[in-house]
Amino acid sequence: MNVLVINAGSSSCKYQLINMENEVVLCAGLVERIGEDMGKLAHKIAPDTDKEEKIVLEQPFANHVEGMKKVVELITDADKGVVKDKSEIGAIGHRVVMGGEEITKSVKVDAKVKEIIDGYKALCPLHNPANLAGIEVAEELFPGTPSVAVFDTEFHQTMPSRAYMYPLPLNLYEDLKVRRYGFHGTSHRYVTKKAAEFLGKPVDEVNLVTCHLGNGCSMAAVKNGKCIDTTMGITPLEGLMMGTRCGDIDPAIVPFLVEAKGMTAAEVDTLMNKQSGLKGICGMNDMRDIHAAVEKGDEKAKMALDMFVYRIKKYIGSFYAALGRVDAVIFTAGIGENDDIVRAEVCSEMEVLGITIDLEKNAVRSGEPRNIAKAEGSVAVLVVPTNEELEIAQATMEVLKG
Repeated sequence: MNVLVINAGSSSCKYQLINMENEVVLCAGLVERIGEDMGKLAHKIAPDTDKEEKIVLEQPFANHVEGMKKVVELITDADKGVVKDKSEIGAIGHRVVMGGEEITKSVKVDAKVKEIIDGYKALCPLHNPANLAGIEVAEELFPGTPSVAVFDTEFHQTMPSRAYMYPLPLNLYEDLKVRRYGFHGTSHRYVTKKAAEFLGKPVDEVNLVTCHLGNGCSMAAVKNGKCIDTTMGITPLEGLMMGTRCGDIDPAIVPFLVEAKGMTAAEVDTLMNKQSGLKGICGMNDMRDIHAAVEKGDEKAKMALDMFVYRIKKYIGSFYAALGRVDAVIFTAGIGENDDIVRAEVCSEMEVLGITIDLEKNAVRSGEPRNIAKAEGSVAVLVVPTNEELEIAQATMEVLKG
């Protein structure tokens, strides 16, 4: 079966078409600047192979439907299409950020599921409405083809109440469901399975600390294959320092800024989500630029890097204590997979926890899972490339199989 994976954003739509018989990506792409005067569609045929071919189109896309219509045209093109007809697409898997407590696993989309997704738009105003738009686009363009929603929050639904509850008045949880939900769940779940496979252990026997490090960053404590704690909270703002997000701060800073600067709550929210983190400290949120600046002696860039690394180290230590035993620390996503400097800094002076790193192994680039720990280390340090689209496609197949 061919599964089309859709990750719809507010003004963009990322997609992959995967043949699930051999888990090969037939094509992938991104529709950008939807609703603007000029849009862009970058479409790859046989991506990341020696047969890769890229098609780039620039034209206006009034809405997600118009963008995805053009995608369907490319997928089924008589000359360069990867399938003859859209009827060859047997299912559509959707990335949805928030499912709350109502949806704890991937589920076939129906009216009730859409109602729940829409109900969480107050907590995820940028993501859930866009994810729902992607589902409605699929329903319009692929009538009768089943859609499956795969939620960022579902992997973290195994957290005990001591981890997901906030020490606020209980009625805020009872009335408004204010609690920690966690995000990046498809990535954490995918690398958990791949790490267990690499270590030669059943998933339900591995204890892991998974570090998803990109422009957005989160970590999870995984005990016997299940998440028992995570860094992100009721929104993706909590936890680690990120590209433009502040992560953990004293919450009293918010009313202080409202009073001292005359800022509105919305302005403080924008500051914490889009103007903070690495960017707030040194003006850059691309780690490659930060490393280059550090080499030139930029003290602000060095401070931003030190802060970023320090917070990861602190969470590794706290999650180690929560787990009691750790089989592996996993690095994944853009920074986690590709930045040997960050990995080395995070793992430095961690010998007391059995965490060591072999600098030569760490410097190697590879698309395959690998252990970069020293032979004498008691904890594996794994670099595991994530594949959220494949995880969504696999979850879609599991749902359809019942």
